[in-house]
Amino acid sequence: MPSPQLLREIRFEFLRASGPGGQNVNKVETAVQLRFDVRGTRALAPPIRDRLLLHEANRVTAGGELIILARRFRSQEGNRRDALERLERMIDKAATPPRKRTATKPSRAEKGRRLDEKKRRGGIKRDRARPAAED
Repeated sequence: MPSPQLLREIRFEFLRASGPGGQNVNKVETAVQLRFDVRGTRALAPPIRDRLLLHEANRVTAGGELIILARRFRSQEGNRRDALERLERMIDKAATPPRKRTATKPSRAEKGRRLDEKKRRGGIKRDRARPAAED
């Protein structure tokens, strides 16, 4: 469950969900749209906030608001819980700093295999070419 400070910054909007729902589908607003202002939040540390903006760029509006649409369940409460869990997973993912890449060199055998493959491909292309005119 997200922290109380984070919960205060989250807004929920309820709308009608498409899909199955029987008689309720056209009259009950069960889908949940979670809105969270990532740029303006004080609940997240700046590095986490920046990584969240980077990872979820396609879900963030121009104003810096993260939008999550949850409509998997037929109940408003189930969708609300689902949206919160998804937000929490996104924040957990952003909270993990990226690992540093360790630079490595290709082994001599690897270089040899690469060159052999280049020679083989070159030979195939050479054989495919029109034969040279002999004088």
